Amino acid sequence: MAQQWVISSVVERFVHIEDVSGSNPLSPTIILRAKRPFRVAYTATFFFESGMSEKGVYPDLYLIRHGETEWNAEGRMQGVLDSPLTPKGRAQAARMAALVNGVQGQRFSSPQGRALETGQIVFHGTDFVTDQRLAEIDIGEFTGQLIADLRISHPTIFDGNGLAWYDKAPGGEHLDGLFRRAASFLDDLTGPAIIITHGITLRMLRLLALSWPLSRLEALPTEQGAVHVVRGGHHEIWRP
Repeated sequence: MAQQWVISSVVERFVHIEDVSGSNPLSPTIILRAKRPFRVAYTATFFFESGMSEKGVYPDLYLIRHGETEWNAEGRMQGVLDSPLTPKGRAQAARMAALVNGVQGQRFSSPQGRALETGQIVFHGTDFVTDQRLAEIDIGEFTGQLIADLRISHPTIFDGNGLAWYDKAPGGEHLDGLFRRAASFLDDLTGPAIIITHGITLRMLRLLALSWPLSRLEALPTEQGAVHVVRGGHHEIWRP
């Protein structure tokens, strides 16, 4: 029978888990150092089967946001829709190609047009794998609208400058859905990876790889024209 544990608290990379089944009389509370992210944001109970082993830390990640698009320049929300790269966006992609030149790893891209256009430049048109789990978060009814207009029409949702509104977009995927598919993608990696994705998805991948709580989604910048590297539990940004 599975042994049942419940999270009592989470502090950075340490996870406090209580044995609520009474099957561990020697230590009713244990503390594990989280070598990889636990699904603490949306899962309150874990079942540790006898013989289950820890997979270890994620491999090195070289995370790239697509180059600037026409809608980026307009301040229009893209989500599941698309617009082409601007001349600036193509130049950013060329700079990112130089930054990852010589980096060994699997090559992945979101299947959305702006990511594919970036990938053709970054990877010099060579083979790379597309994965739907790297697509940008679906923002439902806000898709295709100007952020400036949304701040006026939905003041209670856009009551600050943060990213919390992504969890409130009517008909959207919300952060829960993005969390689950980003975690699924990372769990399937078998080695270092160069990944072309989107602003919010890149943030979620980085948060998971760093074992950070969801509350820190906004903590690090997401730049176009740079490479966000996560390896060994540390983050750095490569710029031209």
